[in-house]
Amino acid sequence: MDVAIMIEGQNGLTWSRWQRLAAAVEDLRFAALYRSDHFTNMNPPDKPSLELWVSLTWLAGHTRRIPFGPLVTPMSFRHPVMTARMATAVDDLSGGRLTLGVGAGWQQREHTSYGFDLLDMRGRFARLEEALRIITHLLQRDDPLTFHGTYYRLQDAMLLPRPQRPGGPPILIGGNGLRRTLPLAARFAREWNAVFAPPEKFAELSACLDALAQKHGRNPGEIRRSLMTGLVFGRDDQQVQQRLAGRDVAQLRQRGVMVGTPSQVVDQVGPLAEAGVQRVMLQWLELDDLDGLELLAQTLLPQVPR
Repeated sequence: MDVAIMIEGQNGLTWSRWQRLAAAVEDLRFAALYRSDHFTNMNPPDKPSLELWVSLTWLAGHTRRIPFGPLVTPMSFRHPVMTARMATAVDDLSGGRLTLGVGAGWQQREHTSYGFDLLDMRGRFARLEEALRIITHLLQRDDPLTFHGTYYRLQDAMLLPRPQRPGGPPILIGGNGLRRTLPLAARFAREWNAVFAPPEKFAELSACLDALAQKHGRNPGEIRRSLMTGLVFGRDDQQVQQRLAGRDVAQLRQRGVMVGTPSQVVDQVGPLAEAGVQRVMLQWLELDDLDGLELLAQTLLPQVPR
């Protein structure tokens, strides 16, 4: 298992913060850097945010080692052809370090505020399924695509230039839903990303994905397993309590959130590896706390089971 950092891009992310965080994540030898794709938070007050693909384009040209990607980019914001074109360009620019995380969209407030049609649950996942069919064809096949769906229509569409990496950037699908998300991951994903799941829940979902992959004629081992989860981290008990802000530790850990001092967080990592997590993306909300990020790297990374 390895450890990556995940940033909430709508939670006050500015260029100076993004640039400092990217340099720190690379220098501290974290496995990867991911960020969300939102215009704003679910509730006010609104905070600064950076447009996803512009920020990833900068990252591709200003880092050398770290893999990166959206976690995840909603199909409700952009046409799948544009998503495939941008993803290919950014992946090529970075030398093949992008993972293309895609999703259906979920936050009603930002869709209403900025004029995007979220659709009902059935509609948004039907749209996502069409988008995945389009994106995978454009990335992985050389022949033109003619597609007549409910949400998208294409006629002899091709992606040129072709991706430098065979098949283009790998597709990640995130979520824990048994009815819609996992079946899509079993069909289309090179990586499945669970969200806020304790070890026993992750293992249960992963077993379901195995069965679904086999049903679709895929080897379950072809699908990488990762987990994005929250982190309440402090250098000592006092700082942990400050960052908890009255929240209950047991309830947070029951949701899969990692809570504690360096040694306590290390103790919570082992069960994730045993449950089959190959990469854990830790949600780092303290965007200006680079000293804390360094402490996390120094104490956690040497202890991660590999």
